[in-house]
Amino acid sequence: MSDSIDPKTLTRQEFVARFGHVFEASPWIAEAAFDAGLPADARTAAGLHRALCAVTRAATTDRQLALIQAHPDLAGRLARAGDLTRESTKEQAGVGLDHLSDAEYAQFTALNTAYREKFAMPFIMAVKGRSRAEILAAFAARIGNDQDTEIATALAQIERIALLRLQDLLP
Repeated sequence: MSDSIDPKTLTRQEFVARFGHVFEASPWIAEAAFDAGLPADARTAAGLHRALCAVTRAATTDRQLALIQAHPDLAGRLARAGDLTRESTKEQAGVGLDHLSDAEYAQFTALNTAYREKFAMPFIMAVKGRSRAEILAAFAARIGNDQDTEIATALAQIERIALLRLQDLLP
């Protein structure tokens, strides 16, 4: 956890610089939350998370889909090339997705491809604290979902990722 800063004391620019990355490549969420006025409990990860999630939930379907599309594939080519955000790199490395064997990488590539072909979006899962086996099992289970279920699941996982990131920044 970093120093305890009260997000309500930050300027808009400072707030977006500090929290704009919490939702992958989507600083518009932090901007809209700030503009709406931060609640008193925004000093905590849970409180700020509620404010940020209110923005994503109120967003248009197109904006929600853009948020989903902003996420990288798990153990995908961007990860192998070192082109993930600092947060995604840390999260994927934390479960060993940065040290896959060629066979494991091929397995993840095949799963990512099948998922994208079916849903036209990346498979999203909050991987912190999960094992590779759990991630692979989730891939297998979720590929059977319908489009609406998977969009809702992806958005819920994105909210989980954001909470975990906020917990690293706030008490």
